[in-house]
Amino acid sequence: MPSNTKPGTAILARAVARNGRRLWTGTGLSGIYQLCAALVPVFIGVIVDRAVATGDVTALLTWVGALALLFLVLAVTYRYAARFLQRAIAEEGHRLRVEVAARILDPRGLRTDRRAGDLLAVSTIDADYTSYFLDHIPRIASALIAVVVSAVTLLLISPPLGLIVLIATPIVLAVLNLTGPLISRRVADQQEQAGRASSLATDLVTGLRPLRGIGAQNAAADRYRVVSRRSLDATLRASRTTNAYLSGSTMLSTLLAGGIAIAAGWFALTDRITVGQFITVIGSAQFLIEPFGTLAVVPSWVAAARAAADRVASVVTAGLILPAGVADPSGDTCDLRLAGVTHGSLAGLDLHVRPGEFVGVVAHRPADAEALVTVLSIPDGYAGDILLGGERLESVDRSRARRLLHVEPHRTDLFTGTLATNIDLAATGGDDLTAALRAAAADGVTDLHADGLGAPVSERGANLSGGQRQRVTLARALLARPPLLVLHDPTTAVDAVTEQAIADGIRALRHGPGTGFGTVVITTSPALLAAADRVVVIGDGVVTAEGPHAALSAGDDTYRRTVLR
Repeated sequence: MPSNTKPGTAILARAVARNGRRLWTGTGLSGIYQLCAALVPVFIGVIVDRAVATGDVTALLTWVGALALLFLVLAVTYRYAARFLQRAIAEEGHRLRVEVAARILDPRGLRTDRRAGDLLAVSTIDADYTSYFLDHIPRIASALIAVVVSAVTLLLISPPLGLIVLIATPIVLAVLNLTGPLISRRVADQQEQAGRASSLATDLVTGLRPLRGIGAQNAAADRYRVVSRRSLDATLRASRTTNAYLSGSTMLSTLLAGGIAIAAGWFALTDRITVGQFITVIGSAQFLIEPFGTLAVVPSWVAAARAAADRVASVVTAGLILPAGVADPSGDTCDLRLAGVTHGSLAGLDLHVRPGEFVGVVAHRPADAEALVTVLSIPDGYAGDILLGGERLESVDRSRARRLLHVEPHRTDLFTGTLATNIDLAATGGDDLTAALRAAAADGVTDLHADGLGAPVSERGANLSGGQRQRVTLARALLARPPLLVLHDPTTAVDAVTEQAIADGIRALRHGPGTGFGTVVITTSPALLAAADRVVVIGDGVVTAEGPHAALSAGDDTYRRTVLR
């Protein structure tokens, strides 16, 4: 991309280039449609002068037939122009949505400050607004054709009338275009503030239960109220600017068309034009109101498309966090070693998980647990060494790294669909699915529904309880069967009986005879810790204790207060 080309402009140019065939075919047909529409008042004027005024029936039938043919061309060109252009717009919107989503979901991680709700707005609303630019081009081209044809017609009828159109139209457009930068800034601010409000709303809805649990829902609502007010203010500013622009453009275009009509009336009264020509001029003046209005609102259209394209570009051109990994640990089992890792609240953490080992991790500070999960998910911005199978984790090919090491965070999402589509992503089915459901105690969720795995799941699993969501996402992680699985607080929303069943299930599924899987559970659950081979305790960002759960419970008062309920 050239350095002097703004990213949003490049996105719009690319949209035009890759939809060229449909876009220019549709634009050409739209131009023919507008040409025919501009000729309608000309044909009517000719019919009046050459047939009605003279009483010539043959001329009347001839010109009425010609007018009918004109309307046939109008209908055909409009239909096929709309078909080509709507296909181009729909496909470009689809391409942009897929491209933005792919960038967001890139395994190497997107380097962006935008939050989830804002990224969602970019991948939907802004992608669509950008694709609408393909609709603006034929509209602008058609409006220019209409103005030129009408101006030529008026020049042939009366040079002064044609000159009014040819001189006044550029002046009006130049005056209106002066507001383009202001509209662009305010539309961009509106979309930015709306994205922030959407992002915060997404976060609040996702965390509503915990917020209620700590009594923070009112504070969260106040925070959202502030962000929503900023979004409203930005929307009102953009609306006031756009409405003022539209009212001004409508007034100017109407005055221009009205001036042409008044001048034509004067010329008709002074016998400078015929009755048919007067009808043509009045019809053309009335017809010109729409293309004048179209050309007048061009700056606001382009401003909205440009602002949306800038936001799309900010995602698709954003850098990736991790480099393109090339290392490939050999084998399907590998160990994980952290040596002197400093990241977030971690302050030189040493941790070694051997192949096939079940390790419990207890963090006295929640920030230490979050930092550990984060750096294992996206190994960036840390000091020390994180080795997977002897290779630095960030240097391992991401698809390979994710197959070997799966990190399941505490807060995970479910999607609209069924239990089956949320758990069995690869549609494996069979004994592996049954075993994963049983190990996660998710069979209890499927048994509650007559449809079993076909039971519906709403967006983010809103129709499931917190415990049911945890069991479903745990079953999904277990079904993936990664050689090394890291779980963060997978049972905080389930009862003690179910928690024990899950601890036994994980142990049996991943650490039974002939399995050889490695598992790390970051938790304070006594049931899960008791099932582990050993427990590592993290305090103040470093390992402070290590040993079997029973030994730590008996000899470490701090550990006992943390995990025993």
